[in-house]
Amino acid sequence: MIASFGKALAQLPDPRFRRVLLLGIVATLAFYLLLYLGIGWALAQLQLFGVTWADRLTDILGGIAVFVLTLVMFPGAVTLTLSFLLDRVTEAVDDRHYPTLPPPRRQAVGELAWGAVRFAAVTILVNLVALPIYLLLLFVGIGVGVYYLVNGYLLAREYFELVAWRRLEPAAADALRRAHAGRLWLSGLAIAILSTVPLVNLVAPLIGTALMVHEVEALRRDS
Repeated sequence: MIASFGKALAQLPDPRFRRVLLLGIVATLAFYLLLYLGIGWALAQLQLFGVTWADRLTDILGGIAVFVLTLVMFPGAVTLTLSFLLDRVTEAVDDRHYPTLPPPRRQAVGELAWGAVRFAAVTILVNLVALPIYLLLLFVGIGVGVYYLVNGYLLAREYFELVAWRRLEPAAADALRRAHAGRLWLSGLAIAILSTVPLVNLVAPLIGTALMVHEVEALRRDS
C-alpha cells in the first residue's frame, strides 16, 4: 500500500490531474455562485415580518449563514463534482504506469452513472446517519476514531469498485475486495485522513483514485 501511495503522490503534477481538479473547482464555484444568488434573491423577495429593519436583518443573517455554509461544504461539494470526472484520473494512471494493459472493460452508461452517483450518495448518507454517533462519542474522546474507522471502510469500498469495475465484472471485483479487505481498509483509512486535512482534501479524490488503481493492479497480479 505504501508503494501505491507513493506512486499516487508522485503523479499529482500530471497535467491531466490538474485539469480534473480545476474542472471540479470551477464547476463547484459556478454551482455555489448560482445557489448563493438564488438564495439571496429569495431572501430579498421574502418579507417575513413586514417591518423594514427586521426584514433587512433577516436578509443579512440569511446571507451570512449561506456564506458560512458555502465555506464549510465546499470541499465536500468539490469531491461530489470530482466523482463524475475520476475516470480521467484512472486513464492517466494507466497511461503512465500500465501502458501494456488492454483497454478497460466497456461499461454501460448506466453502470458508470450509477457508480458515480452511488460514490457520492453513499459517502454523504453514511456520514449523515453517523453524525449523531460521532458527536456523542466526541465527548468521550473516541468520536474521531470512529469517524476514521467508518470512513476507512466506506472509502475503500467505493474507490475500489470505482476502479476495479473498469477491469473486472462486478462479481469478480467483489470477490477480490473481500479477499483483501484488510489491506484495502488501510488504503481507505489513508484517504479518509487526507479528506479531513484542509486544502489537501481538495486533491484527496485524485490521490485516492490513483492509489486504488495501483492497489487493484497489484492485487490482480498477485491473485
